[in-house]
Amino acid sequence: MGRINMREMKDNQSGVIAGVRVGGDLGRRIRDMGLVTGTPFQVQGRAPLYDPVALRVRGFVLTLRNREADCIEVEVE
Repeated sequence: MGRINMREMKDNQSGVIAGVRVGGDLGRRIRDMGLVTGTPFQVQGRAPLYDPVALRVRGFVLTLRNREADCIEVEVE
């Protein structure tokens, strides 16, 4: 499996969170949303201007801004 930035993923692509590469309030906020190492998810889609991105994670849909997705490293096949 290769590691990429979450922002680089395509619609309907699945992956597993490999790590959050930011600290402070933003890092804590991302982790509080359930995006922690080892969590599987799927990209559901993107808004017309590609920001934000919608994820299916832990049984619900979560949206992230691109600047937040830039901080998350994922493992994909």
